[in-house]
Amino acid sequence: SAVIGDEQFRRQLGEVGLVVAGQTTDLAPADKKLYALRDVTGTVPSLPLIAASIMSKKLAAGADAIVLDVKCGRGAFMETLEEARRLANLMVEIGARAGRRMTALITQMDQPLGKAIGNAREVEEAIDTLNGKGPADFQELVEVVSAEMLRLGYRGDGALSEDASLDQIHAVIESGAALAKFRDFVIAQGGDPAPVDDPSLLPAAEVMHAVHAPIDGSIHAIDARELGLTTVALGGGRQKKDDLIDHRVGIVLLHKVGATVATGEELAVVHAANDDDAAEAAARVRDAFTLDETPAAPLPIILDRISSVE
Repeated sequence: SAVIGDEQFRRQLGEVGLVVAGQTTDLAPADKKLYALRDVTGTVPSLPLIAASIMSKKLAAGADAIVLDVKCGRGAFMETLEEARRLANLMVEIGARAGRRMTALITQMDQPLGKAIGNAREVEEAIDTLNGKGPADFQELVEVVSAEMLRLGYRGDGALSEDASLDQIHAVIESGAALAKFRDFVIAQGGDPAPVDDPSLLPAAEVMHAVHAPIDGSIHAIDARELGLTTVALGGGRQKKDDLIDHRVGIVLLHKVGATVATGEELAVVHAANDDDAAEAAARVRDAFTLDETPAAPLPIILDRISSVE
């Protein structure tokens, strides 16, 4: 993909309305040094430093309305709702003091979001979601976050209601405008737009290994962190800075917390580069599921909303 410089960042933002760029020597140059300093001083978990790092970039980008998705749970940096609320309140206050319209949504991550874990599979899931066919939890989160951003940025008379903003989000998905915008974004970033219309063109793993339920019962928990680490071990993430990422590998969940399954029913499918990796990952995935004979309720997606505006 293309390297996004300062000039292209501004031009693409104006022409496409969407741009993604990483920290460089010219863009937020202090951020990398602050991350390194936090690492060697043991202050990575410091909430004020986390809030400062996140919000400094948001404020420097110049947006006058900001929506933050603060993850909470076993698969997130903030494992408890109390910690997530503290971080969210800090960031909302920083933004409000700088004159920004702010909302932080605290969202559940005690299990993986959606069903896909791994690069190509997550891109495929994102395309499905832009077509209105994503997993229920991911579809809900995308639509709620988008609607909140629409409400904060609304420039008409009065305020835009939650229902009205969601109606607009549903409309751009149903019309194909959302997917078209994603296609424009991929092209502008130097990517290949063909998989946007045909996800089968995305990289595919050599081996697919099903993981089966060991007992009849309901799914009470899925360890998101363990599944993330398993995907890294498959090659889907870096264990060292210079590791290459295998975009093909990952895990696709077939059931989430609250579902009832029978013995032998497929819980997930491991996508791996070879049989040995697949078998090792499948054992870890099986252990990441907690099943019990008693019923389990599905997990909510939105846990709290903290905003500087109503």
